[in-house]
Amino acid sequence: MSTVTAPPDTASSPPHTEEWRLRVTGVVQGVGYRPFVYKLAHELGLSGWVRNDPEGVLVEASGPDAALAEFAAGLKDRAPELARVEGVMVTRGLPTGSVPVGPFTITHSEQSGARSALIPSDTHVCGDCQGELRDPKDRRHRYPFINCTNCGPRYSIIQDLPYDRPMTTMASFTMCAACRAEYEDPVDRRYHAQPNACPDCGPRLLLTDREGRTTEGDTALRGAAQALADGAIVAIKSVGGFHLAVDATQPEAVALLRRRKRRDSKPFAVMVRDLATAQRLAVLSEDEIDVLRSPARPILLARKQPDALPESVAPRNPNLGIMLPSAPHHHLLLDEPGLEALVMTSGNVSGYPIAYRNEEALEQLFEIADVILYHDRDIEIRVDDSVVRLSVHEELDEPLLQFIRRARGYAPYPVDVGREVVPAVALGAELKTTVALSHGRHVFLSQHIGDLKNDETFASHRRTARHLARLYALEPRLTAHDLHPQFRSTRAALGEDGAGRAVVEVQHHHAHMASCMAENHVTGTTLGVIFDGFGYGEDGTVWGGEFLLGDYAAFQRIGRLRRLPLIGGDQAVREPIRTGYALALDAFDGDRDRAAAAFPALAVLDDRRRHVYATMAARGINSPATSSMGRLFDGAAALAGVCARAEYEAQGPIELEGLLLRDAALEPAYRFGTRVPDEDADGPVEVDPRPVIRAMAADIAAALPADRISRRFHTAVVEMVRERCRAVRERTGVRQIVLSGGVFLNEFLLLNCLTGLTADGFDTYVHRQVPTNDGGIALGQVMVADARTPAGK
Repeated sequence: MSTVTAPPDTASSPPHTEEWRLRVTGVVQGVGYRPFVYKLAHELGLSGWVRNDPEGVLVEASGPDAALAEFAAGLKDRAPELARVEGVMVTRGLPTGSVPVGPFTITHSEQSGARSALIPSDTHVCGDCQGELRDPKDRRHRYPFINCTNCGPRYSIIQDLPYDRPMTTMASFTMCAACRAEYEDPVDRRYHAQPNACPDCGPRLLLTDREGRTTEGDTALRGAAQALADGAIVAIKSVGGFHLAVDATQPEAVALLRRRKRRDSKPFAVMVRDLATAQRLAVLSEDEIDVLRSPARPILLARKQPDALPESVAPRNPNLGIMLPSAPHHHLLLDEPGLEALVMTSGNVSGYPIAYRNEEALEQLFEIADVILYHDRDIEIRVDDSVVRLSVHEELDEPLLQFIRRARGYAPYPVDVGREVVPAVALGAELKTTVALSHGRHVFLSQHIGDLKNDETFASHRRTARHLARLYALEPRLTAHDLHPQFRSTRAALGEDGAGRAVVEVQHHHAHMASCMAENHVTGTTLGVIFDGFGYGEDGTVWGGEFLLGDYAAFQRIGRLRRLPLIGGDQAVREPIRTGYALALDAFDGDRDRAAAAFPALAVLDDRRRHVYATMAARGINSPATSSMGRLFDGAAALAGVCARAEYEAQGPIELEGLLLRDAALEPAYRFGTRVPDEDADGPVEVDPRPVIRAMAADIAAALPADRISRRFHTAVVEMVRERCRAVRERTGVRQIVLSGGVFLNEFLLLNCLTGLTADGFDTYVHRQVPTNDGGIALGQVMVADARTPAGK
């Protein structure tokens, strides 16, 4: 026998019968792949069988070699929409008689062997199911759990592999005769659709109010719709957890939700009835429409249409997070008269992860919601909404898809890192954390988990890691964690979560760099431009504006932003005016009067606070030094009068970017200074923002509008990056660059650094598969841990 990755050209060979074994890998379970194989084999007149097993799909087929060649090609080229075929390995020339003679069949799943089948993500409601949902003659008319092999919940209900019904949270629902007949018919659209159900045998909707009064079924759904129309807050159990919803067109309802959730400014996402509604609310390109309508159904950040919704939905923000329905009951709610756009924000009490179990929702969410719409199909693992942005630039060949949050619809699809890596588990960072597990060339990155600020989120972090390990029967040999000694993930790695495994600590910004390198298959010496808000440095200070030179195994810090004092520590993140004041003091040599006079925004600080803060900064009292680019953006936004106090992370930088002039003539940029160490001194080049801050002060004194100041500041950062990278290339010859860190969620900064560096002759790489923020850290931790592990360990 011989093993090949593709069948040979048989056009000139005489037709004869052969027997082949075909191994198909990728996302090929739970997506209608076996019925597709069955139909294709019958179309080509082949005998044999197909089955699921822990590695994917296995096929043995017999027939003319030309038909087998067409069959092998079709397994990838004609695969169902939800399938993601990674490879088709063909073994030709099986012993005669190995494949049974007769009609091609689908056989029972095999559960033994190594697990490498990829788990399908949760997907939207397909067009066929939507048609049945709205057809009064169909037995599933208005059934809120309609699904088929082409759509429905997947990852959120899986308990184990292979992906068969007993291994899901649907195991407790016994199919009726009609559903069973569909489930067992290979030519039916619901053949082996594991969540298959109908009103006679499946899950049911329930609506409960604060007094415990409960209704069921369609009455519950219509009651929820009426509550929304009346301006009430409704908690809705969706695919991977609960949402909190109000009618987005009612300012009073939006204001009520903000008061109860204690969320004054952070933008809300909006779910819309259909594409036409989406286009009334946001400016959408054809590429953005394709993302909105994709099976993942993410939240898409898109430019607002003027005055289409109350400003309170996304205050002081030019963008709107918009999504299409992703579950049948979403469609049914939005089909109701008068409901076309719903605020759909995470169903949680502030600081906690989204609720996903009925009991916790009923216990917690009445603090905010008036009624709760839920159901009795359990969610095995919570999965929040994904958030993406599609960026366009005239110098890019194609739009750039960037993940702000990677979760429903994408997780837990792995990243192929281009080479075999050691089996490891990486525990991520402290904020926006994910976990990652590696096997072969794959690194399985979990869905967004959140900030590890409380026991509930930390428990979710641990549960997600164990769930992924169980699904793939992974036994990591290494645990990778962040360098920060106080992170909960670090303490977990050094405690029972790392028991029996080698532990590798990874510096935060090195992990960012390695993450971007890995998803782009970059190897060798690389320059990493890593800008974020916070990362524990090897020298014990807070890093965040870094130029790193190295590879997966090691790095050298060759450049950094000038350090400034973080007055009050973490409190400065919540009150950016403190950082603004620190920047102004530094720019004017500690002169409090000159600093206050230069920036009217500092008037929010009275004389006493300015004196206290200046003393803290000068003496280093609760004012750790930081080189953070995120804090520089915070401070600049505060000094420009944009945001003195932040309700949510990066509020100031987001609003500062939202102001800037994008389409106008190029503004003259401010310019950073630099301090190069003496030839015999060891240390990074220091990038000095003091000239930028003084130039901002001059423009404010000249009454230059904030949008022009924002443009000049942003352009200054871009030009500084280009200048520093050119200087590094001149000294080292390195031409490949990765851009990573949460600051690169700034679209202007990302696109202009990417296109500018490319124009300068660099091979420039950015994130396209995982978030550039801390949601991608775990991937980089795996790669660094692997590089530092001796072969065979």
